[in-house]
Amino acid sequence: MARPRTFDEDQVLGTAMDLFWAYGYEATSTRDLCDAVGLDRSSLYNAFTSKHELFKRALTRYIEATTGNALRVLDDQERPAVERIRTLLAEIIEIESASRRDGHGRGCLTVNTTVELAGRDPEVALLLERDMARRLDSLRGAIAAGLAAGDITSTRTPESLARFVNAVIAGLRVAAQGGADRAALESIATTAMDALT
Repeated sequence: MARPRTFDEDQVLGTAMDLFWAYGYEATSTRDLCDAVGLDRSSLYNAFTSKHELFKRALTRYIEATTGNALRVLDDQERPAVERIRTLLAEIIEIESASRRDGHGRGCLTVNTTVELAGRDPEVALLLERDMARRLDSLRGAIAAGLAAGDITSTRTPESLARFVNAVIAGLRVAAQGGADRAALESIATTAMDALT
């Protein structure tokens, strides 16, 4: 008969997510994970099978939270589309500014993972592709609504503008991680909004 778990799986996932977010997949060892979550290797593997499986679950948790928040903002039909996009950019700037340590923002786990693993890990690449599709679909919808209402005036297609805004979002995260301050991030966001309107 299996013994019941004596740890909070949600808390372990949160701690592992933070560790992977700070150091990346490769640089985070199983020993680092065990020390951070307070479990021995066998307990960690009994619960999560492998470091890779734990990483996928931590990444999924991150995606659900961050993309869920972005979709909440972008899909808010009560607000003009241009305000939804402006609000999303402002929220990202606020998150990055609030998370600054040693002059650097926290960045984005999905961006970091795309750079580190997407080209060589098909399972992780699939998670990232599905997340990207959801975000682009929501951006396209908001932008199409803005074009129809006239508050977005660019002559570009909703598809190309959605990809542009998505790239701006990733760029804000990378710039913050690289040390850009709030004023620099706000300048990037303002320039992006100028391109839309």
